[in-house]
Amino acid sequence: MRELVPDYLRPLLLRRKDDSHKGNYGHLLLVCGSDAYSGAAVLATGAALKSGCGLVTLHSPARALQAAVNRYPSAMLSEDPAGCFSVVPERLERFSAIAVGPGLGQAPESLSALQGLLQAARAAAIPMVIDADALNLIAANPQLAAMIPAGSVMTPHAGEYRRLLHRDPLPGEYVSLCGCVTVHKGWHSHIVTPSGEAYMNTTGNAGMAKGGSGDVLTGLIGGLLARGYPAAPAALLGTWIHGFAGDCLSRECTPEAYSSLDLVEALYKGFKELYQH
Repeated sequence: MRELVPDYLRPLLLRRKDDSHKGNYGHLLLVCGSDAYSGAAVLATGAALKSGCGLVTLHSPARALQAAVNRYPSAMLSEDPAGCFSVVPERLERFSAIAVGPGLGQAPESLSALQGLLQAARAAAIPMVIDADALNLIAANPQLAAMIPAGSVMTPHAGEYRRLLHRDPLPGEYVSLCGCVTVHKGWHSHIVTPSGEAYMNTTGNAGMAKGGSGDVLTGLIGGLLARGYPAAPAALLGTWIHGFAGDCLSRECTPEAYSSLDLVEALYKGFKELYQH
């Protein structure tokens, strides 16, 4: 198992061209949030906007959209008419990546909409980041796994991993799920590719064990996918940068005294550490 360290990650970095514009850096669709969990949409949106991708559209109910645009006015908005995920946005081919799951809920409408989103994304060959309630819906409805587009990333925590395996994992067992690059979130997160390559992250700390940290990671990896990184580099870079931001905050604020929103605002520290050497 390879340890993730800056010297390994730096050659993976993409560079920006001086004569480029926002259309050159991809368009991420975030399908996140519900009336009950609008904060998840805010956190994922903020992280996506700090990933380097050119455009971010949030699809969510009106309450979550208002919360997100109040904090991050550069996000574009796609309103779901229900209080949860119930319809697939139109013209999905506009997007270069999709991130789905944070704050989604597990309403029957959301199950139907997720199936439609997976099928449409697979048909259009749009890679996805799948997290949180999207993982739980897939675990409860295994037929959905075959609809996941190639080149996608799953980001389960221990409970979601167990539900997707439909059993308790063996000690130290980390596997790729559903043909996806899989980020096993936790202390020294493990990343496993479909071909069996395994990596252990070297950043992150117990100060990140707070609600919303995973939503930040989903938005960040989704933005990196949209930016043009393949699934494995997006997962490796996103996981390391996310953890490095948490390490910086733990040193500056103590592990107790920062929030997931602070984590969004500290993501630049990880990018800076990688790009400026």
